[in-house]
Amino acid sequence: MARAIIVGFVSQKGGVGKSTLARALGAVVAAGGLAVRIADLDPYQQTVVEWERLRAHSGEPTPIAVEGFETAAEALASAKPDELLIIDAPAHANRATLEIAGAAALVVQPSGASLDDLRPAVLLFHELVQSGIPKDRLAIGLCRILTQSEEDEARAFVERA
Repeated sequence: MARAIIVGFVSQKGGVGKSTLARALGAVVAAGGLAVRIADLDPYQQTVVEWERLRAHSGEPTPIAVEGFETAAEALASAKPDELLIIDAPAHANRATLEIAGAAALVVQPSGASLDDLRPAVLLFHELVQSGIPKDRLAIGLCRILTQSEEDEARAFVERA
């Protein structure tokens, strides 16, 4: 049996699109027939858990399993063979962010195009790299881009950083 593949969605800031992108990735992978589970680590907001409740209540079939966890360690320990485990971390990077990044095949950090969003994203990734996380496992997902020039400027900033 194959080990679980883990993808972590992390951010220093709230409201950047972690839960939205986690659900979108889960939906695409599940549509391909693969086992998907999303671990929601935000005990206060529980965005993904609430999304699952609303889908179940509306009768919409969902091939994505969703679970809430108190800690990253609990979520990581729950990983099952042959599944994609998507971890939706709460805002504000902490020690759990490093735990998630250490176990994940890919760490995605959503960010808007403004420097207010990009600077903390880059700083967090610099911290992860300094902690031993390979750069090739880190990706910034640009969200809420309105124009091509906005996207170009954001990409240029990330490349320079």
